[in-house]
Amino acid sequence: MKYSFRVLLYVVGGSVALSACSLFGGKGGKPTASNPGQMSSATGLAYNDEDQGGFMVNPYEGQPDAPNMVFIEGGRAVMGSFEEDVMSYRDNIERTVSVASFYMDETEIANIHWLEYLHYLAKDSSQEAYQAALPDTMVWVGKLAFNDPYVDHYLRYPGFRYFPVVGITWNQANKYAVWRTRAVNIKLAENAGEEYAESDGRIPLESGIVVPAYRLPTEAEWEYAAQALIGTQWLEEMQTHQRIYPWDGHAVRNPYGKQMGFMLANFKRGRGDYAGIAGRLNDGALITSYIYEFPPNDYGLYNMAGNVSEWVQDTYRPTTYQDFDDLNPIRRDGFLDPSSGYNSDSEKNPETFTSLINDNARVYKGGSWKDVAYWMSPGTRRYLDKDSATATVGFRCAMIRAGSNY
Repeated sequence: MKYSFRVLLYVVGGSVALSACSLFGGKGGKPTASNPGQMSSATGLAYNDEDQGGFMVNPYEGQPDAPNMVFIEGGRAVMGSFEEDVMSYRDNIERTVSVASFYMDETEIANIHWLEYLHYLAKDSSQEAYQAALPDTMVWVGKLAFNDPYVDHYLRYPGFRYFPVVGITWNQANKYAVWRTRAVNIKLAENAGEEYAESDGRIPLESGIVVPAYRLPTEAEWEYAAQALIGTQWLEEMQTHQRIYPWDGHAVRNPYGKQMGFMLANFKRGRGDYAGIAGRLNDGALITSYIYEFPPNDYGLYNMAGNVSEWVQDTYRPTTYQDFDDLNPIRRDGFLDPSSGYNSDSEKNPETFTSLINDNARVYKGGSWKDVAYWMSPGTRRYLDKDSATATVGFRCAMIRAGSNY
C-alpha cells in the first residue's frame, strides 16, 4: 500500500517544526477506511510503529467475499401481505420500513453442507455436540403415508446431496451458523497467510481479513430479499408496483420462452397434486428439489418461494406490525406483547390453555413443497417452536454488510 505526504514547514522560536498532512488518496485527499495513511489524523502519532508500540492498522480492501453469499442492497420497502388474508390472521398488515444492505445465501443450506458440518463435528467436537446436530430424519414418517425410505436416504444418499436439508430446528440452524463463521474465517486467515491464537474463540475483526458472523436473517431481511423489488421505482421515490410472489409477475407459471407454462416454484397445486401428471410433470418434484432448480429472483436468490419454508430470527407475535422499529425491525422476545397475554402456558393454566404463542415460537417464511401457492407470498408468516422440526422447513444464512451506511 503506497502513501504520499505533504510536509509543511513552520518556524517556531527560530527552529523548524514539521507538520505532516497526509495525501491519503481518498475522496478530497481525506483518510478512508481502506487508505488511512501512516499516522493518526487526530493525534499525529504514527500507525504500525512496532518499536514505539504504535497502534496497528491492518490493510483493508473491503469486506471479503463470503462463500455462497449474494449482496442485497438495502432501502425502503413495504412489509406485509399483499394477498387476501384467507386465514384471517391479520398478523402482517402493511407498514413501511427501511432495511440496511446485507448478504444472504444464494440457496438454501443443502444436505451436503450439513453432512460437511457433521463431519467436522465428529472430528473436532464431543459426541454430545455431534448427536445434538443430527437432523430429525423421522420427520418424514406419517401414520397414513409410506415415506419411510426418506428416513434413511434423504439426508445421506448421494443423489440428494443438493436438496435442502430438513428436520432442522431453529436452535440447530443457529449453531450451524456459528460453526460456519469460524470455519470460513479460519480459511480466510490461512489464505491471507495469517495465524491467530483463538484464545477468545474468534479471529480479530480488526484484522480486516475475516467476515462478520453468519446468522439467520431477520424476518424483515428475508421478506425484503424475497420481494426483490429492483428496478421497479420511478425516478427516486415512486415504487411503481409490488409483487405477490418473489418473481416479476402475479402468476405461478412462466410466461416466457421454451419454459412457458411451467411452474416457477416447487409447491402443491391442490389436494393430492404435488408435481403434475406423468409424462408431462410440471414442477417435477413430489417432495423437495435441487436447490438451483427454479429461476432465481432479481437479487439472484433461488427458491425464496417453494421447496422448503425457512427459519428466520424473529420471535412470533401476531401484533408485530403494530409495535416495531421502522429501521431494521426485529422482534427478539415478548417485549410490549408478553406471552402471558396468550394463555400459552399449558402447565400453569391447563383450563385456559388456548395458544401455542410463547417466547419459544419462531417465525418461518415462504411456502414449501407441501404448501399451496398462498404461502409463497413473501408477506405470509407462520411459526413453530424453536426446538421443533419438520420435513418442510429448512434455512439459509444472512450476514451484515459491515462498514456500510445503506
